[in-house]
Amino acid sequence: MCGVVGVVGFSPVNQSIYDALTVLQHRGQDAAGIVTIDENDYFRLRKANGLVKDVFQAQHMQRLVGNIGIGHVRYPTAGSSSVSEAQPFYVNSPYGITLAHNGNLINTDELRNNILKQARRHVNTRSDSEVLLNILASELDKFTYYPLTPDNIFAAIDQVHKTISGAYACVAMVIGHGLIAFRDPHGIRPLVIGKRVINDQQTEYMVASESVALDTLDFEFVRDVEPGETIYISQNGQFHSKQSKRKLSFCPCIFEYVYFARPDSLMNGISVYQSRILMGQKLGQKIAREWQDLDIDVVIPIPETSCDAALEIARILNKPYRQGFVKNRYVGRTFIMPGQRDRQLSVRRKLNANRIEFEGKNVLLVDDSIVRGTTSQQILEMVRLVGAKKIYLASAAPEIRYPNVYGIDMPVAHELIAYNRSVTEIAQAIGADRLIFQDLNDLIDAVKEGNPQLVQFECSVFDGKYITHDVSDSYLTHLKHARGDTNKHLQNNKEAENLEIYNVGQ
Repeated sequence: MCGVVGVVGFSPVNQSIYDALTVLQHRGQDAAGIVTIDENDYFRLRKANGLVKDVFQAQHMQRLVGNIGIGHVRYPTAGSSSVSEAQPFYVNSPYGITLAHNGNLINTDELRNNILKQARRHVNTRSDSEVLLNILASELDKFTYYPLTPDNIFAAIDQVHKTISGAYACVAMVIGHGLIAFRDPHGIRPLVIGKRVINDQQTEYMVASESVALDTLDFEFVRDVEPGETIYISQNGQFHSKQSKRKLSFCPCIFEYVYFARPDSLMNGISVYQSRILMGQKLGQKIAREWQDLDIDVVIPIPETSCDAALEIARILNKPYRQGFVKNRYVGRTFIMPGQRDRQLSVRRKLNANRIEFEGKNVLLVDDSIVRGTTSQQILEMVRLVGAKKIYLASAAPEIRYPNVYGIDMPVAHELIAYNRSVTEIAQAIGADRLIFQDLNDLIDAVKEGNPQLVQFECSVFDGKYITHDVSDSYLTHLKHARGDTNKHLQNNKEAENLEIYNVGQ
């Protein structure tokens, strides 16, 4: 999962993009990047591993001149966490194109081979985003005159949709032209657009992964970019859009609402905050209906994504709601850390239990979801150490039993705590006295209530149904070998060695 932003303005955009990336930081903490186009039509690029506040110092911001730019925050799914795979990527031909991508492509290997043989384009990393950029460049290269028209750009993106498969929300820039934003035909990954009127005459535009980025910079939320739609905004601020003929069934990722998105965001016409409130209501009703034998003394959320749901559960069960954990806000989100060891080491640094809320009590802990079980197991151990009598754990999401292939770092089934385990076996593995999961239908209903026109969601991690219909067993096996935690660790160590050799040579 990543965050993208693009701004077309009439004054320098570097600070706006920086500010937008800071509020999208929750979508990726591995690397960050910004690229602008200056007055001489040169790309100005800065990207590196680390948080936004660490990647961009004053000297970097001063160099990122220009009134148009894009930015990216990343955590690695395809490829590795090497700095060489930080985004945005760029190619020199044709014109000069740069791109940032949120999502994951399914047919990356086939695409990489095809563009080498047919377009004679070399991809220098394992990143599917660089593959996508080169496919876009190849399509734009088919038009032999300059400058490109909006219809040329729309035709090129239409061919991209026909060529690639998977989930993608992208922002790109073409030297001498402007900014392009497009979303996959199923709308799996989110993308929104906003505008800001300057002096009642000039209109600036922003596209971003979440509406909170627009709010922060006083851009008016206009709408979501539609599935399969392409937005083209010229460097002088002319707005163009076109819906691709490739628009398929609208199927946004439901896990955005469970965990990834900020609660103050609006995506696909749905308030993330409201959806989490409703998740809590649905789960609270299930506990009241089916788990009446639980002698619960207090309801405590595992911060922070589950707080809204836990408050509703406590209200429905008529039990006290307490904040039993103190969170260190200077530790990143453990789920999106690039390796299992990093996740394990960070849990105790991130949370500490307040003994007075646990000692001698039967506690109902509430979490947004249970993925690998690492965090849950360590939190439950911590709670027992401070004297809890019984620990019940409720998850606002159903059991996660299947790999994700659309941009969430759940590529390997055996790394999931629920894989091939019953609920009782999961409870034993993480040390819970009882374990309660949300029903999938209730989760869907909770999210859909904000936009009844949405009839389908991408729920593959829960039900194993992949909307692109091209996820085979052989592909999942490939993911297991390419993107499991063990292999990522080996890749990153190897690339660190290569980088050290390179630096010594310099």
